[in-house]
Amino acid sequence: MKRLLIIIAIMILGFEYSNAQQLPQFTQYMYNTIAINPAYAGSRDALSIVGLGRLQWAGFDGGPETQTLSIHSPLRNEKIGLGLSIINDKTGYERLTYIYADFSYTIQASDEVDVSFGLKAGVTTYKLSSELYNAVFTGGDPFFNDRLDRLNPNFGAGILFHSNKWYAGLSIPKLINHDLNNEDDYKALETVHYYAIGGYVFDLGDNLKLKPSFMFKYTKGAPLSTDLTANFLFSEKFWLGGSYRFSGEQEAIGALVDFQVSDQFRVGYTYEIPTGEIRPYTNGSHEVLLMYEFRFLKKMQKSPRYF
Repeated sequence: MKRLLIIIAIMILGFEYSNAQQLPQFTQYMYNTIAINPAYAGSRDALSIVGLGRLQWAGFDGGPETQTLSIHSPLRNEKIGLGLSIINDKTGYERLTYIYADFSYTIQASDEVDVSFGLKAGVTTYKLSSELYNAVFTGGDPFFNDRLDRLNPNFGAGILFHSNKWYAGLSIPKLINHDLNNEDDYKALETVHYYAIGGYVFDLGDNLKLKPSFMFKYTKGAPLSTDLTANFLFSEKFWLGGSYRFSGEQEAIGALVDFQVSDQFRVGYTYEIPTGEIRPYTNGSHEVLLMYEFRFLKKMQKSPRYF
């Protein structure tokens, strides 16, 4: 009975979570932009490798766990960028893996502003763990078997305006709504997500900068999700800031810290606390960012890069 109650709680909270989002959620979205906008590929003028791990709702059994690895770089033709994103996302008994290639083409709109157009294509694998069946059912059940495992192709598109001081973009990472169940009895539809992102860097002094940024995410049938972040940059090395996310009645606040260890290597950490109904059941969310960039394209690079 105790196990059954835990499963029911995971389903209820997971339902609210999945209604708000079916794509992974990150607080440090500004450094993992390629996951949601393919136009970002190659925009850092270096071969950029980003690893990000998120443990959401730590202490809550079945809370979302996400790991992502992305690689992107411009080609010798500076107008073209290529990238690859791999995301593993586990929520309760569901596991999704996204493998997508990214392509971008950049044109110079003015002396200071570039416009990049991006396309994303790949596959999403969906698997419902057999542990759910083993934990709850002692007899056969037509809705919990191998037919729920899926591999679905998809594609997305995006546009990004950017300069040395600011950026703004719109994107749809997945344009096709697949039915994960693919049966007539009931549907488990994927939902199209619409993203708007932006940020600006303010000079507050010789060794101090402020970078506010935002991300709006809209999904049909769910409240608008809003991420607001502000970071201070000290001596071009150390970032310190905070974040605030709200979507309907769900809210979360967080603290961010990033350190530029060297010209190539960067590490970051975020701690986030939800303020909604799940607050009594979790110790918060943890997110770790690792970034390494190869500078063999240093002559092309616009230095420094703030996003």
